Amino acid sequence: MDARAIIAKVRRKQDLDADEIKWFASGLASGAVSDAQAGAFAMAVCLNGLGEAGRVALTQGMRDSGDVLKWDMDGPVVDKHSSGGVGDCTSLILAPALAACGVYVPMISGRGLGHTGGTLDKLESIPGYDSNITDAQLRKITREVGCCIIGATGSIAPADKRLYGVRDVTATVESIDLITASILSKKLAAGLGALMLDVKVGSGAFMKTPDDARALARSLVDTANGAGCATAAFITDMDQPLAPTLGNALEVGTCMEVLAGNRLAAPRLHDLTVALGGRLLALVGHGEGEAEEMIGDAISSGRAMEHFAAMTAALGGPPDMADDWHTHLPKAPVVGEVPAPESGHISAINGEALGFAVVDMGGGRRVETDRIDPAVGLSEVVMLGTKVTRGDPLAVIHAADEDSAQATARAVLAAITIGDAPDLPDLIRERIE
Repeated sequence: MDARAIIAKVRRKQDLDADEIKWFASGLASGAVSDAQAGAFAMAVCLNGLGEAGRVALTQGMRDSGDVLKWDMDGPVVDKHSSGGVGDCTSLILAPALAACGVYVPMISGRGLGHTGGTLDKLESIPGYDSNITDAQLRKITREVGCCIIGATGSIAPADKRLYGVRDVTATVESIDLITASILSKKLAAGLGALMLDVKVGSGAFMKTPDDARALARSLVDTANGAGCATAAFITDMDQPLAPTLGNALEVGTCMEVLAGNRLAAPRLHDLTVALGGRLLALVGHGEGEAEEMIGDAISSGRAMEHFAAMTAALGGPPDMADDWHTHLPKAPVVGEVPAPESGHISAINGEALGFAVVDMGGGRRVETDRIDPAVGLSEVVMLGTKVTRGDPLAVIHAADEDSAQATARAVLAAITIGDAPDLPDLIRERIE
């Protein structure tokens, strides 16, 4: 087969057959498809789509481009995935909380895409944390600790690893077909029994409208259930950051506060984590109300923190992360507040603009080869509806230098609107079964 012919068919809105799509996925993994061809394919799919059958074929082809894990555990093997947002670090709390509830979580995660942060980038702000391990190490840590958050190993969905990096630098991140195939190829290759999906909608999400979010959630749920993995989804609000921090080490710090039992450090983050975990436990047989209590207790009791610390140590991080995490996370040299220019209520927050402000500080990537500064970002970001007086802080900047701090302050002021009190959306807007 010829990659050029396949790309041309997608460009002309002609249907590909399953063999063509699976050949292209195999070529991504083997190198037979060039970077230019991968980018052209991604753009053609983003503009014209693949159709339902093509989406399933791409998912299966990318899954089968490497090893598919099989598990022999004394409990269910589960996972959760978010479609991406700002201040969204639920995985760092949810995985150890689920482990504390007796299920196993081999979580294969990704890096930042566009304006959103990546779970791996956040965890790698912890000194020594190694997300690049072998399948054997993944099996061992998952069995012994209960959870293991890593990147796709060389043998798990290698086609996705290639296409994932291309999407980030070719403005094709938001394609429903590519998102579905990317997420599910890794998840299905991990041998899951159940999967919970968190599809974000709003200014800080890739899906800006409820219709787009619903289409993505439906695509993911139908494709995964069709492949034999019990799956459900929440459509959740991203018209403001989920946590009051943006930036890799800063978000880890917020998660550590929540894992230490401080719900008020990030109430929306805590509450969504509990809801996601409860629904996931319900997928494997628990009553949903009971299941949410189990997740909440795992966090408040400190058992989730114990599992997080054990996972971190097993992956090369500090052995005392539970007690001394403050001393291990990097800190930016320039810290300063962004004062409100007027009094009123926080009526709108452009989450995408805030996310790109952190990228511009060095907290994310504009091109694939960019190095991340894990210390930079924003903390104490105001929430929608907050009443502020002129001079009150809208956020605290953590920057590498004064020039970056000043540029970020301008970006924050442009992203946050002060006016009348807004109607606040529900955190969970819709449930998809």
